[in-house]
Amino acid sequence: MFGIPGKQAVSITDNAAAQIVKLMTSGDKKGLRIGVKKGGCAGMEYTMEYVDEVDPMDEVVEQEGARVMIAPMAQMFLFGTEIDYEVSLLEAGFKFNNPNVTEACGCGESIKFEGM
Repeated sequence: MFGIPGKQAVSITDNAAAQIVKLMTSGDKKGLRIGVKKGGCAGMEYTMEYVDEVDPMDEVVEQEGARVMIAPMAQMFLFGTEIDYEVSLLEAGFKFNNPNVTEACGCGESIKFEGM
């Protein structure tokens, strides 16, 4: 696993934890898997999917009943990220406050990391 021993790879805000628990319960899922893939105007995009099984290669972060799995290829890109859930007048969704991002596009869904 990537990271610092004893330190979780990502943190989850109370709002995000509540939303993840709600979705896990309503869909009878084991948790939310987060990853990154090539794409978007800045070069990379986050991926999110609810899963039925925990992959033994995933890093698992549990907080307040919420379970987030980080795909192996994404662990180095997501280390130190805060996952939040925001609701505004026009939209609601998960937001990633990622200190590793060096550039993001205007749409907010595409990111770039140093050296990529």
